[in-house]
Amino acid sequence: MRIVFLGTPEFAFPSLNGLYREGYEIAGVVTQPDRPRGRAKTPQPSPVKEKALRLGLPLVQPHSLKDPGFLQWLEEKRPELMVVVAYGKILPPEVLRLPLKGCINLHPSLLPKYRGAAPIQRALMAGEKETGVTTFWMEERLDAGDIILQERADIPEDITAGELQERLALLGADLLLKTLELVREGRAPRIPQEESRATYAPPLTPEDERIDWHRSAWEIHNQIRALSPQPGAYAIRQGRRLKIFKSQLWEEGKRGCPGEVLKETPEGFVVQAGSGQLLILEVQPEGKKRMRAKDYTRGHPFKEGERLL
Repeated sequence: MRIVFLGTPEFAFPSLNGLYREGYEIAGVVTQPDRPRGRAKTPQPSPVKEKALRLGLPLVQPHSLKDPGFLQWLEEKRPELMVVVAYGKILPPEVLRLPLKGCINLHPSLLPKYRGAAPIQRALMAGEKETGVTTFWMEERLDAGDIILQERADIPEDITAGELQERLALLGADLLLKTLELVREGRAPRIPQEESRATYAPPLTPEDERIDWHRSAWEIHNQIRALSPQPGAYAIRQGRRLKIFKSQLWEEGKRGCPGEVLKETPEGFVVQAGSGQLLILEVQPEGKKRMRAKDYTRGHPFKEGERLL
């Protein structure tokens, strides 16, 4: 079964590796163009590109999936199936129609919940206790095609988006291999999604990053872990950003104003929320490296009554 694989970030890496390891014929790999990263804004390849080059797989990085040159490349590959794992762009109809057996997608949520670009982050922000991975037949509507298989996963209350992504990437790679076996045997089901249960996970925006200390400690904790390691939730201290990457709920003692730093501890510092309190464990001052909060307070102690904004 000839496969063309589309993927870009680290999440797609285990899936591509699994297909190669199991001996599937990977006719080509499609990933997004190199993007500027770091302070120098030097173009860097995606994790999928790096993996494809190491494996010696044919690779293409189209700026548009409607580009005639890309469509010709795809036709020449004669794929029986296209596999999409976090590619990052919507496939146009002319691409969806091309493979003989169709296109399947691996999505990190239990569809129809959390369709869209940021399902892991939005699930954490909402305080969900469970998520999972889904394989489904692709159609023109976003993440709305018939379901093939699903696998559930618990969400521990202190797990970050980065940690959850790693778990779901491995879980999804295994689910994808099971799915491909069903497709190869002609036994892959088509289970319609319940539209009445559909929810959406829109892309993250800069507004998602700023902490509002008037919210509950639980809501802020969920925001912090949902944005860790990237892009990071932040507060303002003395006119400069202080990113916060790790926190824990704190048993409330003396109460202060929202954002007030109540005390420093051997692990970090405690901040009052609108309701409840948070122990801050990892931070990154503006222009500095990420560090443990206890190391930060050693060099930048808080004054009594000082507030984060």
